[in-house]
Amino acid sequence: MEFKSINPYNGEQVGLYTALTQAELAEKLDRSQAAFEAWRKVPLTERCGLIKKAGQVLRDNVVEYAKMITLEMGKPILESRAEVNKCAWVCDYYAENAHDFLADQSITTDAEKSFVRHDPIGGVLAIMPWNFPFWQVFRYAAPTLTAGNTGLLKHAPNVFGCAQQIQDVFTKAGYPPYVFQNLIVHHDQTEHIIAHGGVRAVTLTGSERAGSAVAEIAGRHIKKTVLELGGSNAFIVWEDADINKAVKTAVTARMLNSGQSCIAAKRFILVEGIYEEFVRKFTKAVKELKSGDPMDEGTKIGPLARLDLADQLHKQVNDSIKMGAELLYGGNQKGCYHEPTILGEVVPGMAAFDQETFGPLAAMIKAKDIAHAFELSENSNYGLGVTVCTKNVEKAIRCAEKVSDGAYFINELVKSDPRLPFGGTKKSGYGRELAKDGIMEFVNRKTVYAKR
Repeated sequence: MEFKSINPYNGEQVGLYTALTQAELAEKLDRSQAAFEAWRKVPLTERCGLIKKAGQVLRDNVVEYAKMITLEMGKPILESRAEVNKCAWVCDYYAENAHDFLADQSITTDAEKSFVRHDPIGGVLAIMPWNFPFWQVFRYAAPTLTAGNTGLLKHAPNVFGCAQQIQDVFTKAGYPPYVFQNLIVHHDQTEHIIAHGGVRAVTLTGSERAGSAVAEIAGRHIKKTVLELGGSNAFIVWEDADINKAVKTAVTARMLNSGQSCIAAKRFILVEGIYEEFVRKFTKAVKELKSGDPMDEGTKIGPLARLDLADQLHKQVNDSIKMGAELLYGGNQKGCYHEPTILGEVVPGMAAFDQETFGPLAAMIKAKDIAHAFELSENSNYGLGVTVCTKNVEKAIRCAEKVSDGAYFINELVKSDPRLPFGGTKKSGYGRELAKDGIMEFVNRKTVYAKR
């Protein structure tokens, strides 16, 4: 089987990749298992040095790697460079903090000595998406490898060029052979890979459907999973907010990566007193965004990564309009490009409210008051994050308990940060990435108890 990587902007082929044969895949899995036995014994200081070198490799090759991201999935080039640099940041973070995170935890009991130590568990399979093809991988790989595990990457087929470059990062950094391997396989090989004795856990970032399927397979084999799935983040604006600042934040929160982000603001819940002003200023700002060739440094909105994604978004727009949503701006599609679109008077029951919209579509929703705004926010199957814009920060902090999502940001867009745990609730998945939580997901917290 062959996989073609196609530039969504012009339809040109970027690369051609041949799937591993069954024998080649078996060999890679066996070598990963064997490599773990040696890698786990490498001193933590040395492992931290290697992830630090990986960060430097990323910085040294940012132009090359960013170009591949843009060619394969259409991200504007400036955002692609920022993505690669963020990957270097997460490498630095774990190089600097892994010793503290993995240190023995002493606990006083009736034993002479009792403590918890943190041992690696083995191979960890990562099933990763195309929308942040470098970042999604490195936020798993940096803590997982540094903890002493080996890594196996099953990336999205339309970004196999990025996947190969990621493996090259670890090779250039000096990692031992087979500690991190890229697997060019079809998704129908997933159960075979998970069943292998050397694979001890799975992390997946992707759709609700993919997460459910992988969790079911892993459950049959009694293997741990971490799932980061879809989102329909609420962006709540109170009447006392600085509207100009809120609009500026909102445009980035919705239109970054042409709207293709699980943590993008998708439902703009506006207290009715500022609804008209916010919508007017937001629409004006969106109209000023330049669309075009994502390799052009002035481009803010590029194509969606695949035609089926653009088609799906267009259907959600039209279905919402049929149910009474007001088309305020945009609404047109040409191939993989879907122009930025704003829908007004969106209510529950419409696709733009109920479903995850993966593209440059902003749904404007009117709330009677703050309590109603939180009620609308919670009216979702997803639970990744919420933003609240207000001048009353202390009141907003007290309202954090009203939100069941995994993140709550005040006067800032929801974003991932190596220093903070990241993950969702409800159908947005479970488990946490980044910070100390991220490295703890794939270690054996082993109790040691000693008496004479």
